Amino acid sequence: MLLIDHEGNNIGLIDTRDALQRATDAGLDLVVVSESKDAPVAKILDFGKYQYQQKKRQRQNTSKPSMKEVKLRPNVGESDYNIRISRAVKWLSDGDSVKFQIRLRGREHQHRDRAAELLDRIVADLGEAGKVQSLDKRSLIVQLSPA
Repeated sequence: MLLIDHEGNNIGLIDTRDALQRATDAGLDLVVVSESKDAPVAKILDFGKYQYQQKKRQRQNTSKPSMKEVKLRPNVGESDYNIRISRAVKWLSDGDSVKFQIRLRGREHQHRDRAAELLDRIVADLGEAGKVQSLDKRSLIVQLSPA
């Protein structure tokens, strides 16, 4: 077997009994890290620490999708709207959920119908990239999840 000691030095091809003896002399464990056809690769290390690091890497790789939030006003400019839609498409393709919220201030409350039309436009523009989880026209919020 190919042996790597606890300091990271490559010892080379060595007999299994000799490798086990070196591991017990160091007070550590002999762990096979790769099983190749020619010679398996083994390391002298603390097995508990090795398991902990493997679990930690696995948890980092399987992170939960997050919720991205976009806040708009009812009279948003066309270019700003297009930028936010393109960002939302990117987020949805990355696996994140997106929440659009339209905020009204002052006299904008008199024109809630424009805000509702903007919500419908958002749903229509993002129909291919994601599916609607919830649409609340009363609080002017739409949540989309990846398709």
